[in-house]
Amino acid sequence: MKEKEMAFCQSCGMPLADPGLLGTNADGTPNTEYCLYCYREGDFTADLTMEEMIETCVPFMVQAHPELSAQKAHEMMRQVLPQLKRWRKP
Repeated sequence: MKEKEMAFCQSCGMPLADPGLLGTNADGTPNTEYCLYCYREGDFTADLTMEEMIETCVPFMVQAHPELSAQKAHEMMRQVLPQLKRWRKP
């Protein structure tokens, strides 16, 4: 039996391991693509550029993973975010 793949917020990259972290659609149902910090009631919670999202997320990454320097977290975000649904070029 295969393990279920980990889902990640398609805006900030946060792991969505806990259903309580899911954002919500306009009708209040859970949205499985975005976290509650990025997506609420069917819309993004902030109108940010990808660079602004990186700057917002880096401190949280460093706090959650003290082994990461801010520079390394920034580099990781620059690699990951362009691949996420919200930031992919059409």
